[in-house]
Amino acid sequence: MAVKLRLRRMGRKKRPFYRIVAADSRAPRDGRFIESIGYYNPLHDPIELEIKEDRALYWLEQGAIPTDTVKSLLRRKGITLQFDLKKRGLPQEKIEEEMKKWEVLQLERERRLAQEREAQKPKKEEAPVTAEAPAPAEAEAETAPEPAAEEPAQATTEAADTSQEPEAAAEASPETTAEEESPAEPSRESEAREDKTSSE
Repeated sequence: MAVKLRLRRMGRKKRPFYRIVAADSRAPRDGRFIESIGYYNPLHDPIELEIKEDRALYWLEQGAIPTDTVKSLLRRKGITLQFDLKKRGLPQEKIEEEMKKWEVLQLERERRLAQEREAQKPKKEEAPVTAEAPAPAEAEAETAPEPAAEEPAQATTEAADTSQEPEAAAEASPETTAEEESPAEPSRESEAREDKTSSE
């Protein structure tokens, strides 16, 4: 009989929690199982994970194959590391020493992740403040171009007075052509409308 360590879904609709079970691989997901070795609740903010280490190691030694999800949960608890060290034939003292090192590393990792979360929280709070700051700057920028637009007009009149008439004429000609084109377009549209009405 092929034994698998897998999750058995429990709980109500849209609120799952899982039991970690040793079951025959041919049995249905929520069907018969040999032994329950723990539970896993992913809905809590720090997830709830409880595994009987001695029973999980027993089933791994018996050849039970964990599913991918259960394997990651066993890794999170350090059970896969402990099993690998036992498979290598290391003495129990060495295994305990390695497990203590692993626990220290996990505590450091948790602290680092907690610090990163705390560092990200102020950034989220600062983001709306920075988003509000450009809005007044944009309002100032919108009011600023109007006086700035008047200044170039004054500069062009002064330039025309100082015998730079060809440049002023060149600057004025694109504006006049743009003004001439815009009235011409509506006349073309009106001509097209007249043609349509006359053909009817």
